[in-house]
Amino acid sequence: MTKVTIIGGGTGTFVVTKALTGYEYELSKIVAVFDSGGSTARLRDEFGFLPVGDMRQSLAALAHENGNAWIRQLLLYRFDKGAGLEGHNLGNLILTALQDMTGSTPQALEVAAKIFRLKGKVFPVTLSKSDLQVTYQDGSVEIGEHRLDEMEHGGRRIKSLSLTKPCLIYSGAKQAILDANYIILGPGDLYASILPNLVVKGAKSAIKASPAKLVYIVNLMTRYTQTHDYTAADHVTEIERYLGRQLDYILVNTGPINPQISKVYQKHQEYQVVDDLVAKPGQHIVHGDFASSVPIQKTPGDQLPRALMRHDQKKLTTALLKILQ
Repeated sequence: MTKVTIIGGGTGTFVVTKALTGYEYELSKIVAVFDSGGSTARLRDEFGFLPVGDMRQSLAALAHENGNAWIRQLLLYRFDKGAGLEGHNLGNLILTALQDMTGSTPQALEVAAKIFRLKGKVFPVTLSKSDLQVTYQDGSVEIGEHRLDEMEHGGRRIKSLSLTKPCLIYSGAKQAILDANYIILGPGDLYASILPNLVVKGAKSAIKASPAKLVYIVNLMTRYTQTHDYTAADHVTEIERYLGRQLDYILVNTGPINPQISKVYQKHQEYQVVDDLVAKPGQHIVHGDFASSVPIQKTPGDQLPRALMRHDQKKLTTALLKILQ
């Protein structure tokens, strides 16, 4: 069976994971554990466990459409009222409880997958606790993943991403990389969701040693606080810099963006990513209309900034299946 490992944040790669669930692939999902905002950070600070937000999103994405719709809704449900509960996600609470009961994040994820009868595995990229450290080209440094969402830091180029404390890649995540036939990165926030996985010690060397083909899905829109004025080539250059390898397949959207959605993004100085990619030898670029025209409705009680649009699941599935098959 073809083994596919997906690397990236929960909401960004949700569509990709969901798209491949139900097909005959052995799916593994690797997520960063450096969240420092929202429900996840509150639970991390109160209980001392690894943040569970992206892991919960990944479990929800693995719930197949046929018969598991309520499981997905349960894992994604967010309280919009209640003293102490408002803003919390039910899936986050369940995973926190399982971490407390098992004393292990990997075991908590394994138990959750069994309870909800999910096909596929979810791995934290590391079992160590740390925070993201963002260094900008002007020399300034910010600590904490949540800082990447703050508008006061918008428009500045990021020079490098690192961790406040060195972390070693979790053995399960490392094996999922080494065993993979394909590794899919993105879409998702470049500096908050994807690259944090690659700055963990051992991740880069595992990817370089893996026989897997590397597939990268370029974001639809720029992010003012992270990738202001980035073209598709800028995204690819940065990804390859942290990977230490050339990408084999790159999917980039060339279709139109819903004008109403585009206007909202423009108010925040965010625009459609320009496709300026030129394939290198041995590299394949898939140009296509991958954007969904339906805006994403924000869940009541969610206090974090979220993308208003995502890739169209059917269009993305069609493109990915051509590569994987």
